[in-house]
Amino acid sequence: MKFIYAILLAFIFLPSKVYSQDEPYRRSKYTDASIILDKTIDSIVVYKSKREMIVFHHKNKTKSYIISLGYEPTGCKRFEGDLRTPEGLYYINDRNKYSSYHKNLGISYPNIIDSFYARIFGQSPGGEIKIHGFPNKHRKDQEQELLNTDWTIGCIAVSDWEIDELYNWVGLYCPILILP
Repeated sequence: MKFIYAILLAFIFLPSKVYSQDEPYRRSKYTDASIILDKTIDSIVVYKSKREMIVFHHKNKTKSYIISLGYEPTGCKRFEGDLRTPEGLYYINDRNKYSSYHKNLGISYPNIIDSFYARIFGQSPGGEIKIHGFPNKHRKDQEQELLNTDWTIGCIAVSDWEIDELYNWVGLYCPILILP
């Protein structure tokens, strides 16, 4: 009986997709990691299908980041609990250095279109979409898996070092365009 409970607990607490050494590591060709930001970021573009977030200063690319998305990365977020990352034009509406995920930058989801769409179907659009780092209570040996999989409930995740950098250079009301 103890064996059955152990197996059940393992299924509950193991991630839905375990990173395998046979899979290509998302960051294996990430060349911008060594670039140090030294300018204010005034716009952000996210390409969900590429798992890439690019930051700009006065319309010039400053740096790109490899990102993780919600468990259901394909498609636009429509309703609370759908585990998707939104698509559309938003802005940074909050900055929190006391987050459960190291630090975070709030994204203004839902916008009026998202709210209207959800209301038509009698649903809530959800909210609390962020750009954030790792969970505060993660283990160091989990970092490579977190960086290589889509594991959030709809947010955009980067490493703790990267969210520290973004937190320092991205201000409130910075526009963020999230594309499929």
